[in-house]
Amino acid sequence: MKTIRRLYFYAVAFISIEVVLWGAIGLLRSIIGVNRVSDSAFILAQALSLILVGVPIFLFHWWWAQNSSTKDEEERTASLRAIFLYGILLGTLIPVVQNLLALIDRIFLASANLVTYRAIVGGSQTWVDNLIAIVINLLIAAYFWNILKSDWRATSEQENFAEIRRLYRFVWMLYGLLMAIYGAQQALDYAFTLSSDVLGGIGRETVVNAIALLVVGTPIWYFSWRILQDALPDSAEKESYLRLGILYLLALGGVIIVLTAGGNLLYMIFMRLFGDDKSWADFLQDIGGPISIGVPFAAVWAYYGAWLNRQFAFDENAPRRAGKQRLYFYILSFLGLAATFYALASLLSVLIDLATDKSYLGSYGFSSPISSTLAALLVGLPLWLLTWRPMQAQALAEGDLGDHARRSVIRKSYLYLVLFISVIGGMASAGALVFTLINAALGGSTYNFANDILNAVQNLVLFVVLLLYHLSALRRDGAARADALGEKQSQFKVLVFDYDGKFGEAVKAAFARRAPKLHLTVINAGDGVSAEVKADAVILPGSVAVNLPEKVEAWIRSFGGSRLIVNDEAAGVFWMNDFGQAADSAKALAEGQEIRPQSSSRTTSVWTYAAYVFAALFACQLLFMLLMLGVSMVTGF
Repeated sequence: MKTIRRLYFYAVAFISIEVVLWGAIGLLRSIIGVNRVSDSAFILAQALSLILVGVPIFLFHWWWAQNSSTKDEEERTASLRAIFLYGILLGTLIPVVQNLLALIDRIFLASANLVTYRAIVGGSQTWVDNLIAIVINLLIAAYFWNILKSDWRATSEQENFAEIRRLYRFVWMLYGLLMAIYGAQQALDYAFTLSSDVLGGIGRETVVNAIALLVVGTPIWYFSWRILQDALPDSAEKESYLRLGILYLLALGGVIIVLTAGGNLLYMIFMRLFGDDKSWADFLQDIGGPISIGVPFAAVWAYYGAWLNRQFAFDENAPRRAGKQRLYFYILSFLGLAATFYALASLLSVLIDLATDKSYLGSYGFSSPISSTLAALLVGLPLWLLTWRPMQAQALAEGDLGDHARRSVIRKSYLYLVLFISVIGGMASAGALVFTLINAALGGSTYNFANDILNAVQNLVLFVVLLLYHLSALRRDGAARADALGEKQSQFKVLVFDYDGKFGEAVKAAFARRAPKLHLTVINAGDGVSAEVKADAVILPGSVAVNLPEKVEAWIRSFGGSRLIVNDEAAGVFWMNDFGQAADSAKALAEGQEIRPQSSSRTTSVWTYAAYVFAALFACQLLFMLLMLGVSMVTGF
């Protein structure tokens, strides 16, 4: 109930302060602006209505939020309050940067004797418009910045605020990085147009806009990334999954865009080799597109790929560290495999078209499909070999490293995904083959009969080869893993302390279902432990763990293995996950409520998960933009 109420008040406060803020900006622009005489009444009425409606609503809801945070420590440390405060800073400071970019860009354009409406943002605005927006947003940001600093000083439990602050810093880093990348891309693209007739008034704004983006975006990226790097001595920062996810996003996004751009560049080069009649000036301008995109993203890939490897090295747990690296390699392996499969299928299709004298293959028609096929093959095959072979060698290795690689969920997901695609693709190819044969037998059209049959057969063969190869890899993994794990489990001894006969039987039944190869011994806790008993782990019921019999207490204290305590729901014994749960349970007991046994897993705030979800959505949106950019390079749209 508190969470829902908190969400309501902070959401209304956020929306209403934005309404008031832009109403105030509109009001000042209508008063000071010199170019709004004709529509000043409309703008003035709109601004006043926003202010008059928004101010009382904001004041009431913000007063409640402030009053609650002053009286209640839980309200002050809530993740939702941190999301609100850092969200307000983003909602005010990003418009400041945008207006600053518009102002600088128009100054640069005016200095280059270009019309200012060609600015990348704010082309129709004036310097007064930008200054008003900057000042008002900075005033609001300063107020909430002071609120945030006071909350940090007054908060003893800072975990929620630290997590949202980390997300806030990464948003700024990505924002600055995207501006810097776009500026570099525009500058490089312009460099390849110098040999053409684009140097008139309609082309120079590109490089001016690029300079403005670099001037504004580069410092934002540098200082926000430096702040994130300075926080690395903190163990929470090193172990942050948000940091790991952002590095994954940048490294994978960089390699995807670089490979897409490289494939497009190779396509253009092959087209030129196969007799494309474009002039050299047009050819240079065409290849400028993929080069201008590939170079900045290659720098992103190299830089953040190196930091991703360092992030892997921060994890001292070798299996977990290998698992993180494995995810990166298998994603790239899948992309390389998909590109290679497409290239082989396309190459065979072109050869079949040549063999069946398909009419579309003229001198120009042949060059386009063969160029795209060779480009995809030269990009996809090396990528697949460079990423799949190390993973396969790791899975075939002896010892713990090989065992963990074969048991990896990531590897199994990869193999089963490829098997799924192979089966579905094989079904579709077989269906197309059968349909073509039945259609011909029933007297249907056979215009492209030979071509259709051969294409269906080659697709079916490729999918079958893909299926058999990965199925054999999966079977080898299963056989090796079963032998290695079975041997380990048979050598591991578990000692169970029983007290009523029922607990021991329940443990035996569970082990029979889930770990039948483990060596299990059940003894009564009241009978003591023989000196001959050896164990690598012991299982204790909760009621025995809190009241050890004298005959086993000395043995348990000297035992050096793992102790697994199971909640047996004994009367009056409850296992708490943390101090907060203990406080809530004691309060419930005081109120006469019943306490139910709790899971031993550590709970996490729902708003922490919400922050991760928003970060993931932002990352997915960014990755989607990068993918669409790559697709647009290939398709020309």
